[in-house]
Amino acid sequence: AEAAELVARFAAEALRRGLRAGRLTATGHDGRGRYRTRITGWYVDRAHSRAVDTDGRFYLLTVPPGLRTRLLGADPPPSPPPLVVGRGGRDGESVPLATLLSRRLDAGDDWR
Repeated sequence: AEAAELVARFAAEALRRGLRAGRLTATGHDGRGRYRTRITGWYVDRAHSRAVDTDGRFYLLTVPPGLRTRLLGADPPPSPPPLVVGRGGRDGESVPLATLLSRRLDAGDDWR
């Protein structure tokens, strides 16, 4: 519940600041290919694998690859946000969700 509140506050603040929300894309589970989605929001990590939509929902932007996804686009469901992003990952790097969202807000529209 705490993480969901952080994400909702991020979306509200991003809208208040006028950060440009854009149409998001997802990556295939195999790491190849980008797929269109119907989600409008902001990427919150530089890998573009995590995002928040304008309604304050958190997304993991990886999807099963395939012809259907290529033609019709991807439809990843919202995910419960973690309080610590990347915990247990292979690279060993993790960051508190609050820090990740704060960095994204501070970067404004210059985020790449």
